[in-house]
Amino acid sequence: MEIRKCREKAGLSRPDVARAMEVDMAAVFRWESGAAYPRAEKLPRLADLFGCTIDELYGRNSAGQASA
Repeated sequence: MEIRKCREKAGLSRPDVARAMEVDMAAVFRWESGAAYPRAEKLPRLADLFGCTIDELYGRNSAGQASA
């Protein structure tokens, strides 16, 4: 997943994301490191927070291709 890249592009810190998503900072770190993934029901909210699509969270572009 491209959570860190999307978060940084949105200009948000890990604490910002943790507060908005109502999780602890360790959860955000695990999402960014790939040690864990957000639950499916959190993905729309996370995408809205970052101003991106769910596909972008997964590193897919609008044509459905993985980004390089």
